[in-house]
Amino acid sequence: MLAVASYTLCVPETPKTTDNVHDYEPHIGASRQYMRDIILGVNDGLVSTFLLVSGVVGGGLTSTDVLLTGVAGAVAGAISMSIGEYIATKSQEEVFDAELSLERHHLRDHREEEIDQLRDMLAARGLEGEDLETVVQIIDSDDTTMLNMHAALEFGIVDDERRNPYAAAAASGLLFLAGAIPSVVPFAIWDDTRTALIAAAILAGIGLFAVGALKTIQTRKNPWLSGLENLALGMTGGVLAFFVGKAFDALITS
Repeated sequence: MLAVASYTLCVPETPKTTDNVHDYEPHIGASRQYMRDIILGVNDGLVSTFLLVSGVVGGGLTSTDVLLTGVAGAVAGAISMSIGEYIATKSQEEVFDAELSLERHHLRDHREEEIDQLRDMLAARGLEGEDLETVVQIIDSDDTTMLNMHAALEFGIVDDERRNPYAAAAASGLLFLAGAIPSVVPFAIWDDTRTALIAAAILAGIGLFAVGALKTIQTRKNPWLSGLENLALGMTGGVLAFFVGKAFDALITS
């Protein structure tokens, strides 16, 4: 009788990790350059409109008057934010275009000076010796690469990070309006200004905390601390505005 021996081939298992320490985390992406407009727009709408209605409630205005003031302030603020952001962004982009145009002339007429500048900028970022000279030669071998490198290192201009004036204006203006709504709507519902102001404070407070917390999705900070910081700043401003209104009312009625 033949005894047949059977063998089991044992393949070592790859250790399984229980954490995501090795996962690749992507960058923010295309919205990064508009984060300022997004946060500033909605936060300014929340804060400035709440301060406005707090101040005029403290000044003794009726609910209808506060509603009109809040709507006018929201519309004016949104238009002002849009125009201001459009002009500022367009001006910045025009400055970048002018700098790039001048840089093209420098690369054409003063190549050696530009090569020296490139060498200094790369050296300041840690390259040295033969590696530095090799990288400088590679970059200098192509005009487009040379221009892009100077744009990034000398002026901080990266094509993917450039901003569209229309997108910046729309983000600032529309989000300002969105941020203004919580402080205005209560005065369309309640005739009693104190009740409406409390409701506005609650709604605006929720909005302020949410903005502070949600921005940490991209800033990677503690959402609770960020939300509470934003809430505290906005509510402190609202209290100050209310008492300024009270003081003004007392002054003009005395």
